[in-house]
Amino acid sequence: MSLTLKSRITLNDGHSMPIFGLGLYQAESSSKTIQIITDAIKLGYPLIDTAEIYKNESQFGEAVKKGIKREEIFLTTKLFTTQSGCEGCQKSFKNSLEQLATDYVDLYLLHAPQGQ
Repeated sequence: MSLTLKSRITLNDGHSMPIFGLGLYQAESSSKTIQIITDAIKLGYPLIDTAEIYKNESQFGEAVKKGIKREEIFLTTKLFTTQSGCEGCQKSFKNSLEQLATDYVDLYLLHAPQGQ
């Protein structure tokens, strides 16, 4: 099996997700990041990975506003562990949706979970 940017993995429930994507860790919150996202999608990157704590979710939102088709992107973001409990999680999730300029994400992860 040869891997390409379009390669996907099928999950147990039959849905699939891309194997490759662009991670936005340490991507600054700027117009440069918007251009990076736009260019990556034009080059065929099917997945964008960001997180609330990266402070760059709004750059994805701006890329969508500039014409990126949201439905063509597998979008991942993360809840940081300082947001505890159901209310904190819901608040963070709603804020992420607002910043990302979307009404859904494809994968929502707990970022850096730590046991007690």
